[in-house]
Parts: sequence; C-alpha cells; structure tokens
Amino acid sequence: MTIHEEPWPQGTPSWVDVMVDDADAARAFYTQLFGWTAEPGPPEYGGYTMCLLEGRPVAGLSPKPESWPGPNAWSTYLAVDDADAAMARATDAGGTVVLPPISVGSMGRMAFGTDPSGASYGVWQAMEHRGVHVANEPGSLVWNELITRDYAAAQAFYAAVFGYGYEEIGDGENFTYSTIARPDGHVVAGIGAIDPNMPAEVPSRWVTYFGVADTDAVAARAQELGATLDMAPFDSQFGRIAVIRAPQGETFSVISVEQGQEAQAETSEPQSDEARAEATPDGPEPTPTRPEADPTGAAV
Repeated sequence: MTIHEEPWPQGTPSWVDVMVDDADAARAFYTQLFGWTAEPGPPEYGGYTMCLLEGRPVAGLSPKPESWPGPNAWSTYLAVDDADAAMARATDAGGTVVLPPISVGSMGRMAFGTDPSGASYGVWQAMEHRGVHVANEPGSLVWNELITRDYAAAQAFYAAVFGYGYEEIGDGENFTYSTIARPDGHVVAGIGAIDPNMPAEVPSRWVTYFGVADTDAVAARAQELGATLDMAPFDSQFGRIAVIRAPQGETFSVISVEQGQEAQAETSEPQSDEARAEATPDGPEPTPTRPEADPTGAAV
C-alpha cells in the first residue's frame, strides 16, 4: 500500500471531495461501493465527512451549500504552499476566483477557481489535514486529469499558476493529450482536449479516477446502488476502466489496479497509474494513455 502522510509538494493533486445535495445518501452510496468508512467532522465544518480506507483519509464528502453555483460534482484540489499567492497568480493568468482563500479551522486554507476554459479546481494549503494518506490501491485515488475545451489556454494557465511542464503524448490530431509534471519533474496528472465535435454542453472539467480490484464488479454494484454508466467497462493496456454517474449526478472513473503493484513506491510518493477516459454521456470510446512516470512521480 502506498502511504503518504506529509504535505504534498505544490502542484500535486492532493485531495478530492464530492459536494452533493443529499450527503446522507451519498455517504451510503460510496461507503457501500468502495468499502470506505465515514467519519463526520465537527458541526462547525458544515457536515463535512472524511472518508477513510483502513483508517486513512482518501476523500471527502460534503452537503452542497444553497449558495454554491455548481452541480453535484467531484472536485480536485491542487496542493499549494500559499493559497492567497496561488489565487493571485490565477487571477493574473486569466482565471476566475469562485471562492477566495479561507481558513478551515486548523485543518488548512482553501480556495476555488475556474481556469480560462471553465474547469473548476480547488487549492489546498495543508496544515493539520495533509490530503490523501493512501493512493494507488483499490478504493483510493490513482489519477487526476483535466479534460478541456481550450487545451492551449489551459496549459498556459496551469503553467503560470503552478509551474507545470508538459510532455505531449498524443498525435495532436485524433488525440491531444499531455502529461503534467511539477517543477521537480514528477508527473502528477494529465490534460486532454475535448473533441470539438462533442456537444456544447460537455464542459471542461477535472476527472477523478479511483482504483478498484474488479471494474466489472464495481460497475455492477454501482448500478445496484442506483448509479448509471456513462461508459461501460472496457479494456485498456493499463487496466479496465468504467465511468460511473452516481445517483445524484456526479461522475467519476474507476480503473482496475492490483494490490501490491505499487510495492516499488511504498517508501516514496505514489506511482502514476492513469488511463484516458472522457466522463461524458454518449461520448466516443476513449483512447487510454498512461505516462511513463518516474517511480517517485505522484499519481495524485
């Protein structure tokens, strides 16, 4: 099992959470699907629940405030050393601040923004809460990727705000995709262009991938629990993938991972394990890809 208990380096996707209308229903769905246990926070945190895998934080779950403009959705948080400075850079780079930096008690400092292509992202300045403690394991985070309608603008934005570098691995015509590396060279995420022929309502967004031991079994169980499949299980050279739309409408991807495959990274940051999938209804079957990551490159 890959374990990381220290603050994540700046630019690393360090946390994911889901914001929904009915937190109790979502808690029941995800705990049954992934075997998580739910640990509700104190009342002053507004019903926020920490989701644990074998006692270690892997995700968060929150009721959606009435004032929140977005739909039910999974959010990706990018680690920062200074949330205020990061959002100032984001504004200078053409992004929009949706939620200015705020302190979350002694846990850390957070903010939300949208990039120039309209994709929402969060930033997290760690204090007591350091982010995910386990990754690359069934039931935990294994990859994050940005799917965008303005590939060049998104690349320029995240480079300016987080110092990202990119390595193109698509052909630039049928498939436009690159890996994202922190300034230290560690691959931490991916970025892909949405096919311009896709319906206009398909938004730019960050996609969350969770590892599973058996993609077909998890997809079937999700449907038993009231979810639908935006993309039925299919094979890729990096694992079997499915895209699931939970009962309240939020989407996420799952990909098969084998327990113990991360043994070489157990004393370092998680190793990348990614597949390309567009989490959109009625979309074309994706072409999965995966970076050739440094063994200490982070997958989250």
